[in-house]
Amino acid sequence: MEDTIRRTVKVSPETDRSLRSYLGQHGMKKGDLSKFIERAVQKEILTQTAAEIKQRNADLTNAQLQALIDEAVTVVRKEARAEARAAPKSR
Repeated sequence: MEDTIRRTVKVSPETDRSLRSYLGQHGMKKGDLSKFIERAVQKEILTQTAAEIKQRNADLTNAQLQALIDEAVTVVRKEARAEARAAPKSR
């Protein structure tokens, strides 16, 4: 974490004790608290984003959903190939 933002977070005493106990049991040090929180936040954002996408696509049939996935994969692959061709080759 080269560029970091300092935040003040308030949690209940029970949550604080549980978290510090967990970190200690897993050999983590005080500095690992920030890493733990960052991973937890990223996981929660991913979980909520996935739930929103599932809800948004709930009315699609499996075939429609697969067609959207196939289209997105094709676009990403084309972009990746174009980037690979544009990148200078080093020896």
